Amino acid sequence: MTPFRPRRSALYMPASNPRAIDKARTLLCDVVILDLEDAVAPDAKDQARAAAVEAVKAGGFGRRELVIRVNGLDTPWGEADLKAASEAGPNAILVPKIGDDGDIARYDGRIGHAPAATRLWAMVETARCLFHLEGIGAAAKTSRLACLALGPNDLAKETGARMTPGREPFFTAFSLTIAAAKAYGIAALDGPFGGIDNPEGLLAECVQGRDFGFDGKTLIHPSQIEAANRAYSPSEAEVAYARAVISAFADPANAGKGAIRVEGRMAERLHLGMAQRVVAVSEAVEG
Repeated sequence: MTPFRPRRSALYMPASNPRAIDKARTLLCDVVILDLEDAVAPDAKDQARAAAVEAVKAGGFGRRELVIRVNGLDTPWGEADLKAASEAGPNAILVPKIGDDGDIARYDGRIGHAPAATRLWAMVETARCLFHLEGIGAAAKTSRLACLALGPNDLAKETGARMTPGREPFFTAFSLTIAAAKAYGIAALDGPFGGIDNPEGLLAECVQGRDFGFDGKTLIHPSQIEAANRAYSPSEAEVAYARAVISAFADPANAGKGAIRVEGRMAERLHLGMAQRVVAVSEAVEG
């Protein structure tokens, strides 16, 4: 069984900034995303690519998952980014602006020479993508696809939706992305929060994403890590109840029962699976 890997906090860091890369090695985020796309100016793309490759080779990121976000194949830098990232062999390569499962297949083919452990992550940030999410999720069965990451800013740009405090215009995109990911056993990450000086808004958005079913949140500033980690970590009470559910179903007296009473609440077999995941998250975070 593959150990659970937490992805509560996934921090974008511009690969063109060596100080940012060095700092990333010390931060308490679960994922570091070395960005070659949005955070890098056109005249710094080549430098950023080389720096990202060097960072992967140098290592020093500890238990953090290391990801390179490349430019799209429809840009002047996409092919070179994919080639360099594949040869470097990070934990994953994040590709932008997926439209359908055909795009997944094309990117998957481009990174075919990457180490077997290198996974493919894809951005959900186009209007067209929303109509093809089931097929995109299903592509995980025949490709390296392991995670869908929401890009609400690009979705807003394409659709004209407004970025309201409660993010109501994006609820459909949230639910479809999560359903597509969970149906095929892959992760789903919420998009970033732009208010660096708004900790209350950040925490509320993290809690909202967790409640929708996201596994974590992409971030744009180190100061946002603590809120994401807190929101996406189960509380002590949640872990205690989960352990009680697991223990109750393990009791021989409950063998064959589909539903039992645990601490005054009804627990069914489906709740056992949920409890096991809560404990797995807690142990992975503490480990």
